Formats: sequence, structure tokens, C-alpha cells
Amino acid sequence: MEFVSKLAKMSSYVEDPVQYQLITDHDFLKMNEFVGREIKVEFQNEKYCISCGNRFQDLYRMGFCKNCFFTKPEAGESIIRPELSKAHEGIEDRDLAFEKGYQLQPHVVYLANSGGLKVGVTREIQKTSRWTDQGASQAIVLAQTTNRYEAGVIEVALKEVVADKTVWQKMLKNEDSEVDLVAEKKRLAQHLDEDMARFVSKDETLYKLTYPVNNYPAKVKGVNLDKNPEIQALLQGIRGQYLIFEGGGVLNVRGHSGYLVKISF
Repeated sequence: MEFVSKLAKMSSYVEDPVQYQLITDHDFLKMNEFVGREIKVEFQNEKYCISCGNRFQDLYRMGFCKNCFFTKPEAGESIIRPELSKAHEGIEDRDLAFEKGYQLQPHVVYLANSGGLKVGVTREIQKTSRWTDQGASQAIVLAQTTNRYEAGVIEVALKEVVADKTVWQKMLKNEDSEVDLVAEKKRLAQHLDEDMARFVSKDETLYKLTYPVNNYPAKVKGVNLDKNPEIQALLQGIRGQYLIFEGGGVLNVRGHSGYLVKISF
């Protein structure tokens, strides 16, 4: 089996284990079916902006060309920093209609175990896919808010006492020891002032996630297709947005969004 396509973030849904689909230009592939088989990925030396679709010699950030990164609402500041959201005030950043649709909906502040304890923000409707994107083994909702700004303010307050980044190397080596997230939720809620504490969720449902990984590597090394345009090895597993290869090489699929590749199984 062989095809040529631009890379894009894998979609996922929660089962035991998490199921991944690689969306291609023509169809989608159920990636779990290829774990345990040899896979070859060859970069075709072409890159396309995920927004405008134009070809560029290089992409700027997050799969966007430079112009789209600085002009499109999908790459606005509040995407990375929710506390900068202003749609609730009717203030436009790049496209108020888009920003209202994205920001003015229920959000959650969550705790996850993804290479260690971390805090994060996401829209309520996509919380489980957010956790699987980050390769979290455990997760719990800490707060539920009516918009993105409120969630961002809570996250900023909590970042003073807990990390907000995934430690991807530990996550991909399966070195995230189990955490008592219910206890951590209660501990961290005490760091919120009265205005923020009103959003703390009473739901203490603990989510546990497993991934399609046959063997975790003792050491991991990120594969950069610009420097290493071809990788061919046994696919040992998938976790987060990473393909884990025999020998410890890991390819961040989302990190190579817009790259044209030929994939062979």
C-alpha cells in the first residue's frame, strides 16, 4: 500500500486503546491497524499552508505560511493564550464572527497526566480529543466556564503552581506514574480566588486512557523531516500525535502539518 498526501493532525477518539485516523488528501487511514508493521515515510520536498493551501519553500508556524499565521483567526493569539480572548467584550482581534463562535462557548480547565501533571484549557466539546492529542494517561475536569477568557484566566492563575506543558519525552517513554488527580484538583482549587473558584466543577470523573503501543522505547529522538527526509522502520505504536518507531525515532505528525509525503506500508 502506497500513497502521496499532505500531512495533517491525526483525528482520534476514545476507546481501549485510543483509535487514530490519519486524514489524507483522498481518504483516511485507521492507523491502529498498522501498528506492528513496517512503515516508510518519505518527504517529497513540498510544503503547503494548512490555511490558504499555497505551496511554500518553508512554513512559518503550526503549518501556516507567514501571512496566514499573522492574519487568519485560526492562528490568533487567543488560540495559544486563552486569557487574551476578547470576543466576550465584542472586541475583534482578526475576525469577530469566527472569534465569537470559537470563544463564546463552554470551555474546561483540566488536569492531565501527560509525562507529568499539567493544566490546560480546551473547548468542552473536544476535551477527550485534546487529551488524546497530548497523549494523556489520566485526565479530570477542574473547572467549567462559559467562555474561553474565563478558562484562560484560571489557567494563568494555576500555571504559577503547576506546569502547562506536556513533557513529551517522558510521555513517549511511558514514564508518567499515576497521579491522584482528584486530590490534585482539590489542592489546586485552593489557589483560585472567589471569582474564579465559582467555576470549579463538582464532577470528579477520572478519565483513564490507553494507547496502541506494543513497546515503549527506553530513549526517544524526534524525527525532523527537513533534516531526515526518509524514515523506514517498524511502527511500534501511536501516542499523542506521535508515531513511535522501533529504535526510538518518533515523528510528530501534527508538527509536520502541510508536508507532502509518500507513505508506504
